[in-house]
Amino acid sequence: MFFGLTMPLHIFIRNALNRWELRKADGPIARKRTTVSDPEEMSRKLKAIAKQTGAGAVGITPMTEDALFEGQTADYKTAIVIALPQDYETMKAVTTVKAAAETVDTYRDVSRIVMALAAHIRSLGWRARAYGESSDLLHIPLAINAGIGQLGKHGSVIGTEFGSNFRLATVLTDIPLATDSAVDIGVDDLCLGCQRCTIDCPADAISDQQHLVRGKKKWYVDFDRCVMYFVKTLGCGICIEVCPWSRPGRGPSLSQTLLAKRAKRDPT
Repeated sequence: MFFGLTMPLHIFIRNALNRWELRKADGPIARKRTTVSDPEEMSRKLKAIAKQTGAGAVGITPMTEDALFEGQTADYKTAIVIALPQDYETMKAVTTVKAAAETVDTYRDVSRIVMALAAHIRSLGWRARAYGESSDLLHIPLAINAGIGQLGKHGSVIGTEFGSNFRLATVLTDIPLATDSAVDIGVDDLCLGCQRCTIDCPADAISDQQHLVRGKKKWYVDFDRCVMYFVKTLGCGICIEVCPWSRPGRGPSLSQTLLAKRAKRDPT
């Protein structure tokens, strides 16, 4: 709410319209259910539909509790995660109104993609609900499990093609689908030796070391510090844009190089 009160009026209106559109996140289900005899084929069809409507990357994963906030429940079997890239040149001007507008507009567009996909699934007689820019679902754990990318030092997902310069949205559904697996594209190899986001973070919120979180070593971001600066600057994102992986066209070759170096260093 406080963030909404501090942003320029036209950004506030954009954001409010996005949330208004999300009233279409759920809807009536067709009475006649389409039988799914081949979950892999259905997965391919739904991914193709998402790509045709603008998705940059699509992954499918079983729904897990780590994507829910405490006290929440979601009785869906599967999550379809959509990533939509932002304009890199615009986002290089992070902390400006122009970059904030690009972020809000990207959330709008990715929300429209998942709403259309969820509506299509419901037309087949299966339950489906879209989750766009909202606080109802944690997209990052699902994106990692769905093979969209890996967790970066800056707390965002890094994918092969777009780095971290994208926004996420999700469809939860119970239609039978084949799922994807988490990927290893060499993100830890990069983050262990890279200091860009750690040094450039004006809030000093990004740790240079992994921390033990729920029994697993993970990169750690002090979100109390991060959010305060985020609100102050109408949306930061410096860490995303300075990441070497976010530069257009660099990701695939960077991943290949990092994995090759690891294989040479540790042949087993």
